Amino acid sequence: MKLKVEVGEQTFFATLEENTAVDALVELLRQGPLPLQLHDYSGFEKVGPLGTDLPAKDRQTTTQAGDIVLYTGNQIVLFYGSNSWSYTRLGRVDDLTGWVEVLGSGDVTVRLSLAVTPWGQPPL
Repeated sequence: MKLKVEVGEQTFFATLEENTAVDALVELLRQGPLPLQLHDYSGFEKVGPLGTDLPAKDRQTTTQAGDIVLYTGNQIVLFYGSNSWSYTRLGRVDDLTGWVEVLGSGDVTVRLSLAVTPWGQPPL
């Protein structure tokens, strides 16, 4: 399943992982798009509250630009750099063209939704 990630005027698509946190996120997104306010942290990630808890299975992880993870069960993190910490992986952006530039400085508003095909079904 694909996640649509809108940052400002840019749209990205991410391939979702298969785990219980993603299952819960998909159910949340079936209710409609989720707007998030993400704040810059240490010059390599954007982080912000999800507004609810998802079932976390944190593992020590080294992230890269394009990784989307869950932190403490209720924070979404979008990476435009690298870090090593304990996270639950949610997905990875498919094409990073423009990703670092759009996330690179300051706080951002992000909108998450399920990507759908022209016939109304989420793409595989």
